[in-house]
Amino acid sequence: MSIERLNPFFAPAYENFPKGRTIGLVVLRTSLSELILRTEGTGEPMCREFIQAGQTDKQVVQRLVMTKRKQVAPERRKGREFLRAQDLLRLNKDGVPCALNTNAPCEMCVDCFLYGFAAGGGGAQKSRIWTEDAFSILTATDTLSDRTINAIFETGTMRDEKGNASTALNTSEYIKPGVHFLDVVTLKDVTADEFRYIVGNILLTSRYGAVSSRVGRMENQILGIFGGIAELPSSLELVQAIYDEFTANSKPLEHPLDNGELIDAAQTVIASWTHRRGVSLQLTNEELAAAIADVDRHWSDAEREAFLKRLDASYGPFRQVGEKKGKGKKKENVEVGN
Repeated sequence: MSIERLNPFFAPAYENFPKGRTIGLVVLRTSLSELILRTEGTGEPMCREFIQAGQTDKQVVQRLVMTKRKQVAPERRKGREFLRAQDLLRLNKDGVPCALNTNAPCEMCVDCFLYGFAAGGGGAQKSRIWTEDAFSILTATDTLSDRTINAIFETGTMRDEKGNASTALNTSEYIKPGVHFLDVVTLKDVTADEFRYIVGNILLTSRYGAVSSRVGRMENQILGIFGGIAELPSSLELVQAIYDEFTANSKPLEHPLDNGELIDAAQTVIASWTHRRGVSLQLTNEELAAAIADVDRHWSDAEREAFLKRLDASYGPFRQVGEKKGKGKKKENVEVGN
């Protein structure tokens, strides 16, 4: 057994027209070092929002936000590293290898077919990986601190050759290690290999946010996998329900939050989601472990190359349609951007 129970929710092959197959992932993201999540430059505050604490607890609190782009961008780049290593990133219309943020995607690689693209010439492919903002369980007050950055001279001290002390460069806000973010990811009409590729990108990505070469270490853990014809409850609903679960059981909500208690509370909350309209299946803990083991096996050194090349080859018929269009031949009736 690996991922067979999800077969009713997998597309047998890539196709342009959506058919309502939905797989939902519940992802726990935990900071393992200082973390910087902001939308502006140095010195700007962390991303945060005022929201209701729980679904029954109506008090308003300020929680940290890991925006959807802060999640997807590093995971997308992680997958592209391996595609590049196997020479699977195709050339764009200018004869340059496909690259992000260039307004000239190749429109034909695994990344373009899955995560989507919007080209300046009018081409577009809607992402089949739907994300939303992830929220922290604890409040911003509990999870933030400040760090003063000083200039160090080549002598390794804070004084120059004349004995003059260096000055502080700036004071920057950061997220503490051990902060938990809960996230819901929705996969639309993906094949089994596309599922393995997406989940592999999530599990293999370990750096997020700004200054990721120094800080930003995170661990991602899949807490639940669901199948159905509709999206799961939102990340915000999940965080609020977990908050209520903690308060109802008089468990302390303070940093550092116990990882085991958080996972237990999350499992309790999501266990009822199969009763939601459009959600029909949740993998058991054993099935979940088997699914993750299946993903790990396909990403192993022994199988990764064959796996990625098989996934890449699965888009062959649609590349031929695109090439015919590019050569001015009769256009096929293909819907793009779904």
